[in-house]
Amino acid sequence: MSIFKLPDLGEGLQEAEIREWHIKEGDTVKIDQPLLSVETAKAVVEVPSPLAGVIKKLYGKNGDTMEVGKPLVEFEGNAAAAAEAADNGGARTGAITDTGTVVGAMKSSDEVVAEKATTVGTAAGLKVTPAVRALASRLNVDLTIVTATGPEGMITAADVQRVHKILTELGPMEKLRGTRKAMAQTMSQSRDEIMPATVTDDAVLYAWPEFAAGGKPDLTIRLIRALVAGAKAEPALNAWYDQAEIGRRLLEKIHVGIAVDTADGLFVAVMQDVAGRSEESLRSGLQKLKEATKSRTVPPEELRGYTITLSNFGRFGGKYATPVIVPPTVAIVAAGSLRDAVVPINGEIKIAKVLPLSVSFDHRCVTGGEATRFLAAMIADLQKAE
Repeated sequence: MSIFKLPDLGEGLQEAEIREWHIKEGDTVKIDQPLLSVETAKAVVEVPSPLAGVIKKLYGKNGDTMEVGKPLVEFEGNAAAAAEAADNGGARTGAITDTGTVVGAMKSSDEVVAEKATTVGTAAGLKVTPAVRALASRLNVDLTIVTATGPEGMITAADVQRVHKILTELGPMEKLRGTRKAMAQTMSQSRDEIMPATVTDDAVLYAWPEFAAGGKPDLTIRLIRALVAGAKAEPALNAWYDQAEIGRRLLEKIHVGIAVDTADGLFVAVMQDVAGRSEESLRSGLQKLKEATKSRTVPPEELRGYTITLSNFGRFGGKYATPVIVPPTVAIVAAGSLRDAVVPINGEIKIAKVLPLSVSFDHRCVTGGEATRFLAAMIADLQKAE
């Protein structure tokens, strides 16, 4: 028999979730015929058949998460030659055998052994006996979320049963998958690797002719232009940081990562070389990028390589934020909700549109002075009439 295993999907991804099988057991398939769709942290990918033959067995069902190198499909008959040819393209062959054995003999004794407590986690410093640990395992209770009530921080059986009752009342946990799982992992990486700081200020958009005429300007395009102005004034924020070498790379081109909110989670799609493009090119490129991201058809190369990030979260609400920086970038700009405010303009009190801005930066390689000068340059550009 021949086994086709989940191939390397690139981008360093080690797992994918089965979204939909296109075939069933007993079907006859051709080479390159789509077998299934899998969802990675970045996109939905069709996996083609590496050879022709009859499907004997499918490994996994819709919603299962599969690791790279794990079996996907078993073909009937001896297709070793065809599978070996496909192996050069990332597939693998071979039979699956159960090598699990039980070795040795069970011994009995009348000796009574007293249980000793062991610690759970270095941070928590909680203590638990083997019997209580076994109870927690049987009830599927994570001991690190249990509040100990026993002497000297000992977790008791009653503590475990109390948490189990609470979890039962809450209902089953939803496992994060695909984009949301990748987001959780990325946020953990940011927490572990970056020393964030944030500066905020307002841009008063009194000079924009669109507002005077009652129109609605393309705020995202103006924000991209202002971000370019900020990066030219302070290149330190358009950079990548190397944690291993404790160094930075100042980047000449500005590739802006645009945060796109979707029902599946948050994506960051890339607008390439924004400083060298016209407003029309940016506008059409941004629209195509948003549509492709929301339909999960965006090419993988357009989800990587950004040098600084822009989040226009104000479309949904909120003024200021502490947006999260994703390594290896060192800065992210967030625009809050546009609002009317009473402000002094040229010695007079007027009502004008005000745009709140937040800039988070990695304080390991960006100074507060650099960040505030970057923000000031953005505001100066935004407050221009054209």
